[in-house]
Amino acid sequence: MFGKRDVDEAQQQIAQVLRGWGYQIEAGVDSRISPVLCQALLLNRSPILEDLTTEAFDRIRQHPDLPDRYIGALYGIQRAVAALGHCSLPPTPYRGRMPEIEGTSCQWAEWVERWHSTSTLSRKVRDNNRSLLSKIGRWLAAEHPEITEPDQWTRQTCAAWVAAVDKLRVGDYAQRLASHEKRTGQPVTPHTKSGYLTTTRAFFRDLQEWEWIPRRFDPVRALATPRTVQAMLGPDPRVIADDIWAKLLWAGLNIAPEDLPTALNSLRYPLELLRALSLTWLFSGLRSDEIARLRVGCIRWQHDGFPIPGDSDEVLARDAVCLLDVPTHKTGTAFTKPVDPLLGKAIEAWQDLRPQQPKMLDRKTGEHVDLLFAMRARRVAKTYVNKTIIPALCRKAGVPTVDVRGNITSHRARSTIASQLYNAKEPMTLFELQAWLGHRSPESTQHYAKITPNTLARAYNDAGYFERNVRTIEVLVDRDAVTSGAAASGEPWQYYDLGHGFCTYTFFEQCPHRMACARCDFCTPKASSKGQLLEAKDNLQRMLASVPLNDEERAAVDDGQAALDQLLERLVDVPTPAGATPRQVGVPATATLLPIVAVNQGKG
Repeated sequence: MFGKRDVDEAQQQIAQVLRGWGYQIEAGVDSRISPVLCQALLLNRSPILEDLTTEAFDRIRQHPDLPDRYIGALYGIQRAVAALGHCSLPPTPYRGRMPEIEGTSCQWAEWVERWHSTSTLSRKVRDNNRSLLSKIGRWLAAEHPEITEPDQWTRQTCAAWVAAVDKLRVGDYAQRLASHEKRTGQPVTPHTKSGYLTTTRAFFRDLQEWEWIPRRFDPVRALATPRTVQAMLGPDPRVIADDIWAKLLWAGLNIAPEDLPTALNSLRYPLELLRALSLTWLFSGLRSDEIARLRVGCIRWQHDGFPIPGDSDEVLARDAVCLLDVPTHKTGTAFTKPVDPLLGKAIEAWQDLRPQQPKMLDRKTGEHVDLLFAMRARRVAKTYVNKTIIPALCRKAGVPTVDVRGNITSHRARSTIASQLYNAKEPMTLFELQAWLGHRSPESTQHYAKITPNTLARAYNDAGYFERNVRTIEVLVDRDAVTSGAAASGEPWQYYDLGHGFCTYTFFEQCPHRMACARCDFCTPKASSKGQLLEAKDNLQRMLASVPLNDEERAAVDDGQAALDQLLERLVDVPTPAGATPRQVGVPATATLLPIVAVNQGKG
């Protein structure tokens, strides 16, 4: 209709722009782009690209003769025409359009929509809160139909909603049950209950702060999370098991084209991009949004504070530290963190092959930047790691995509890496880990770093609790008394060496005077004839017995005479095993009884 020359010229111009962005277009014509472009030219009634204005693309996109399968390709064509300067960029497609609120009063739905359009929270958070607030409207319609607007709420209404949240089950007051079919009827988790109440508090706090409704109650107090729910909340990082994580690391380091999704007999993305994306997930400890928003040139190398080019042949480059620049993120500003050199080399390999891309809008900062993971003039979606990369690595590693803690997701790698750094042989401190993760406070870091049982056991052993509180004392065992049966008739057969004498009390380790002997009837002085005869026996076997110490007794061992004097003063009226107290026995107040000199401080 237009003539082959004019149509071919238009196709060549579009192909040249798209090929520069990474589109795989052979011989100037692409089977995915050419039919859509021809259809657009026909619907616009002109073969000239200058006639494809912004208004023309809007008409073409709404035209009934344009198949739905052409919408994606039309998006790329309009970007190419915009790059040539003939129109503006296409609108960003937003697929997650919220459904109309159903099952609530019209007044409540209007208040929710008004809040949704005014709040400055992120789009995702506002949409989630809108869904929850619509549930509150359906609860009101079912339980309190007389309440249709937020300014009608009282403390009694708040108490009723808190009680309802505490009894909620999955699927209650939901508009659509398709996503909850498998869990419908199950109790909601404590975290979900806390989230419901947090959203409700934020909603009423905003309405009061904006002076849309009068202050009838304090949302923080009236809608507080119950203590029974709060007690079940706390740090619980969903760490991936070490054996599964090791297999995923191996899969990421050995990823091949056959392990990745393909389309039209070619990779959807170049292998270098997919390898860099995989290793970024495995080694960087970043959120999926941070990974998708990394910029070109985010990798730097340095040695002892001096910058070194990544491709340098210098000797210092072998020991260079790889630094990763992380953009402004969920809870803070941009920061820099050290990462494994393998990640730095993979990112630089992709940067060397990355086609030149137009600058793209960073939705968080409002800047137009060169995104690292971009191809064909489109950014890699932040959900690509969860939906494509992780399943591919799990298949290669031979591990399931679900474990006992749930689905293996991008965020679980962040918890796993943080916990491993916290439990390493030379572990990071909590504050160092906070800086590496980019958190504003250590409280946030505690939700990612979990002490493993092995680390806890090692720390317990290193603390030497048993060694600090247990001492050994030498004991003489009379073998003749044991073998002859005299011990069974009550004759002494154990003699604890106290330095100045021997104690024959069988339960010596339980005697309160074991560290400062009162010389009761169980004590045999070494200077006595009985003590000398005992030491002359050749049938005695010398052994060591463990004696547990309390804090005061350990202080007497470690701190010297002052602590011992305090111990003697406390025991002066405590009965001995023989029944009499040290005061009754007649121990001088200035007596220096130090049987501890015979206590061997060592392992039992």
